[in-house]
Amino acid sequence: MKTITTHDAKTHLSRYLAEVEEGGRITIARGKKPVAMLVPITSLKKQVRPKVGSIKGPRYEFPDIAFRALNEEDLKEWGL
Repeated sequence: MKTITTHDAKTHLSRYLAEVEEGGRITIARGKKPVAMLVPITSLKKQVRPKVGSIKGPRYEFPDIAFRALNEEDLKEWGL
């Protein structure tokens, strides 16, 4: 584990973040006293969206009622 000063952290933050993204751990110290740690976040993984047509499971069929025209009562209920 690498230890850096707060001045180094402010000056070279991008460099240290790249190092942490590759799995490194960096302690930030004020003088000789450690005050913080840069560690990679492992719990936040980007979710991969499935490609169209590749979803597994039974095909969903819309009921016929979903496509019927709205009658006057339905229109009033929706405020249309």
